[in-house]
Amino acid sequence: MVKRDENRGLDEHEQEIKMDALLSKVEKPARYIGTEWNAYHKNHDGLMTFALAFPDVYEVGMSHLGTKILYDVLNRDEGIAAERVFAPWIDMEEQMRHHQIPLLALESKKPIKSFDIVGFTLQYEMTYTNILNMLDLAGIPFYAGNRKLVDPFVIGGGPCAFQAEPVAPFFDLFHLGESEEMLLQITAKYKEWQKRKDKDRVGFLQECAKIEGVYVPSFYDVSYSNDGTIHSVLPNTEYAPKPVKKAVIKQLDDAPVPTNPIVPFIEIVHDRMMLEVFRGCTRGCRFCQAGMIYRPVRERSFEMLTEQAEKLVRSTGYEEMSLTSLNTSDYSCIQELVSHMISRFGPEGVGVSLPSSRVDSFSVKLLEEIQRIRKSGLTLAPEAGTQRLRDVINKNVTEENFFEAVESAFCSGWTNIKLYFMIGLPTETDEDVKGIANLAHETLERFKKVQSKAGIKNKQPRITLSVANFVPKPGTPFQWDPQDSVKKLEEKQLLLRRSIKSKKIKLQWHDEQVSFLEAVFARGDRKLADVLVKAWELGCKFDGWSEMYDHDRWLEAFSQCTKDPVFYANRKRKFSEILPWDHLDTGVDKTFLQKERIRAEKGMLTEDCRFSKCQSCGVCTNLEASLQIKGGEHSV
Repeated sequence: MVKRDENRGLDEHEQEIKMDALLSKVEKPARYIGTEWNAYHKNHDGLMTFALAFPDVYEVGMSHLGTKILYDVLNRDEGIAAERVFAPWIDMEEQMRHHQIPLLALESKKPIKSFDIVGFTLQYEMTYTNILNMLDLAGIPFYAGNRKLVDPFVIGGGPCAFQAEPVAPFFDLFHLGESEEMLLQITAKYKEWQKRKDKDRVGFLQECAKIEGVYVPSFYDVSYSNDGTIHSVLPNTEYAPKPVKKAVIKQLDDAPVPTNPIVPFIEIVHDRMMLEVFRGCTRGCRFCQAGMIYRPVRERSFEMLTEQAEKLVRSTGYEEMSLTSLNTSDYSCIQELVSHMISRFGPEGVGVSLPSSRVDSFSVKLLEEIQRIRKSGLTLAPEAGTQRLRDVINKNVTEENFFEAVESAFCSGWTNIKLYFMIGLPTETDEDVKGIANLAHETLERFKKVQSKAGIKNKQPRITLSVANFVPKPGTPFQWDPQDSVKKLEEKQLLLRRSIKSKKIKLQWHDEQVSFLEAVFARGDRKLADVLVKAWELGCKFDGWSEMYDHDRWLEAFSQCTKDPVFYANRKRKFSEILPWDHLDTGVDKTFLQKERIRAEKGMLTEDCRFSKCQSCGVCTNLEASLQIKGGEHSV
C-alpha cells in the first residue's frame, strides 16, 4: 500500500517524480540526486531507518568526516538503513514549498518524517535556524515535547552538543563525545523499544539515558535567578545522570573507518580523501574548544593508516589524500607516514596534504617533502600579533619560531603564505592589533632577505592575513570572558587596516555581527530557543553565509522575545556562576580551566603534557584512562 503524507497531500511516488522534475530548475542539481559512487541503497522493509542530517548545503556536509564515518558505521549494520539529508539551498526550498514536497532523504527519496531517527550534526552555532527550517520542511514539530509517537526522534551530536542549551528544547536527546559506538547502542535500544506493545517516547529516552554520553534535555529542570543567570540545573528523574559524561573511544585502531566513502558528482569544500591519523590535542591553546573537548590524545598505528590508505585510493579515485587531525604534524610517526605515502602513491599521481601545521621549521620541511608531488599553499597560524598575547593564549610559539618557519618556506620556493590571526582576545591592546601588521611587514622583509641571498629576482611575495573575531567558547579557559562589543571589534579591524602599508599584504576578516551572534548562542541558555523560532519566522536561515545573514532581523527577533543578546555575548562571568553547560562533562576539570585563566592573565605558559609532565587537566582521571604514546602505539 502506498503511504500518503497527510501534511503534504502527495504520496511518496508522486513526491519523488516531482522532486526529479525540479532538478532542471535549480543550480547544482547534483546536490539532490543521491546516486553517487559508494552510496548505500537499502530496501527499508523491516529495517530501522536513520536520517543523517547536516544543516548546511551538500558541499559543506559532504566535506564533514564525522558524517562519512557515521554513515558507514550505521550502514554496516544489516538491520539499519542510514541515509543523508542536507539543507536545500534557497532555490530548491522555494520549489519544494511551491510544489508541496517535503524534505526527502537523498538515497531513497522517502520523506524524512517517515524515518525512525533524525540525527543532526551540530558543528556551528550559525546553522541553528537551518535545523528549524529542515524540521519545518520535513513536517516535524519543532519542540520535542510536541512530538507524537509516530514522529521521528530528533537527536544531535558534534562539538556544539557540549553546549546545545539554546536548541535543547528542539531535541529528544544529544550524544556527547565520539559517536561510533554510542549511536549503535542508541539504535539497539530503539530496536528493543519498538518491540514493546505499550511503548511511549519517554520510555525510549529513559533507556537511552543509561548510555554513557547521552543527554536528554527534558530530564533536567533549569531555574533562573532574578538577574537572569542560572540558579540551578536539576535532574527531574532517576534516569538523568549529573554530570553527563562524554563517550570516548579508547582504542582508535578499533574504531571503524570508512574506506569506501561516497564520491560526489560535484566539487565539495574538501574534495579529497581524508585519513584521520589521531584524535585529541594537548597543546593547550586557551581559546581552542576542540583542543579541550576532544582530549585525550589517541593515535592510529602506522600499520593501520597505511592499510586504510590503500583501500581509500582504490575505492575513490581521488588524487589527493589529506592527513587529518587537530594538528597533524604532532603525530608521532608523521615523518615516516608522509615518506611512505609519497613513495607508495606518488608514482600514481596521488598527493598528500596536511590541513593544519605548526608554526615551526619542522612543519615547513615536512610540507616541502609533500610539495614534490603536488604544489599547495602554505598556511600558518600565529594567532596573535605579539609575543605577550601569544603567551596569554598559550600558543607556545615564539617570534623566532615563526620567522624560522617563514624563511624556511621562502627558501623552499613558497611565495604565497596565508597567516591566521584573531582579534578581540582577552587582554588584547591596540599594540597587539598593530603587531599583526608588524608581523606581516617583517615577513615581507624576510622574503627580501632570502631572495637577496639566493640571488633571485622578480618573484613577488603575497601575504594573506585571515583575521577572525574571538568568540569565547564553552569548555575553555576563556569561557568566562566577554566578547568585545561589535563597535570595539569594528574599531580594531579599522586599526589593523590602517596599520597595513603594503599592497603585497591582503587582509581578510570575519563579519563582526555574525561573530557577535555566534557568541550569543555559544554562551546562551534555553531561553534563547524562542528567539531562534522567532528569527526563523522572520526569514533567518543560512546565517553563516554572508549573502544570507540579516542582522536587523535578528535584532527584531531578540526584541520581540524581550531578550538581550548583549547579556550573553558581552558579559564577563564569575568563576562562581553556574554556566548553562556545567552539567555536561567534557572530562576537563573546571578547576583546571580556572587555573589556566589565571595563568593567562599573568602570561604564564603551560607545557604540553605529551612532552612534559602531566598538567592535571582531569581527563585521564575523569575518564578512568591513562594515556601512553610511543611510536604510534597507544593504550588508554
